[in-house]
Amino acid sequence: MAWDWQVFCKSTDEGTVLATCLGKGSEITYLEWMLHAWGWTLSVAACAWVIAILVGGLVGTLRTLPDSPWIVRIANAWVELFRNIPILVQLFLWYFVAPKIFPPMQAVPGFLLVVFALGFFTSARIAEQVRAGIQALSRGQRYAGMAVGFTTAQTYRYVLLPMAVRIILPPLTSESMNLLKNSSVAFAVSIAELTMFAMQAQEETSRGIEIYLGVTALYALSAFAVNRVFAFIEKKVQIPGFIVAGGMGGGH
Repeated sequence: MAWDWQVFCKSTDEGTVLATCLGKGSEITYLEWMLHAWGWTLSVAACAWVIAILVGGLVGTLRTLPDSPWIVRIANAWVELFRNIPILVQLFLWYFVAPKIFPPMQAVPGFLLVVFALGFFTSARIAEQVRAGIQALSRGQRYAGMAVGFTTAQTYRYVLLPMAVRIILPPLTSESMNLLKNSSVAFAVSIAELTMFAMQAQEETSRGIEIYLGVTALYALSAFAVNRVFAFIEKKVQIPGFIVAGGMGGGH
């Protein structure tokens, strides 16, 4: 079967090939539709990533507090709850169940509900990475901070977290790429992202190979960009002589 890459230059209304793949006037091509869907994918992933980093960093840090067992238990419960429920189930809970239990949530846009679901799901995984990164440091680092008169908060801020961040950057890179890919579940609640575009465009054009290859290329390009950004950050914050054994080992 011959491939027809002109499908991306076809009008979504008439199905005719336009002179330019970027459409003209009020007509929209499948390429424009795909790029628009790509924007939604990136928006969902970026907003969810912000929530995941803020919540995951906080919860992961709380799990390592030395003299606060109840706080540690609550933080552990957060991780176990959100990590052990499939993301699609969590999305449905946020989208269909939560607004029934809390009526004011019916006014919250579906986009934000998807962002919350993805953000909290990923926060549990990042919290585990933060916990492992902090606990990978030798106890002497904490004692050193206390010895110079730092409070617990100051010890974390100036001693433990700066070093832990360098340890968790590699797994955080993978988790950020996973978040980008997990954003595809948004199609289940009718967010017009890349996966939904692919499903609808394939039905309209019957050119599934071209459509899905185009979508795959955008997902791969996005993931590669995330990888390169984190690789750049990791290189910039690297400390000469700071060794991480086995990816999560102790640094000295």
